[in-house]
Amino acid sequence: MNVQFKKGILEICVLVLLVKKDCYGYELVQKISEKVEIAEGSIYPLLRRLTKEGYLTTYLQESTEGPSRKYYKLTELGHAHLQQQLNEWYAFSEAVNQLIKDGENGE
Repeated sequence: MNVQFKKGILEICVLVLLVKKDCYGYELVQKISEKVEIAEGSIYPLLRRLTKEGYLTTYLQESTEGPSRKYYKLTELGHAHLQQQLNEWYAFSEAVNQLIKDGENGE
C-alpha cells in the first residue's frame, strides 16, 4: 500500500482502536499491522503528538512480561476529534470513490 495513504489514515486507526480499550504502543502496532503493514517506529511520534494535543492520556501499568508498559487512553477531546476525523474520512473516501467510478465509466 502507498506510504502516503498509510500516513493519512494512521491517526484514525489509532483513535478507533483506543475507543475499544486502552492499549500500549506495540499493541497498537500489532493490531494495525493485522490489516495494514506499518513500521513500528511510525506510531510513537503520532502517539506523542496526540497526547500533547490532549486527545490521549497515558498511564503506566505493571507487566508480567517485563517492565511497566505505557498505556494510551482516549480523552473526551479525543472522542470528539475522532468523530470529526471520521466525518472527514467518510466524505473524502466517498468523493474519491465517486471520482474513480466516474473515471472507469468514462464520464
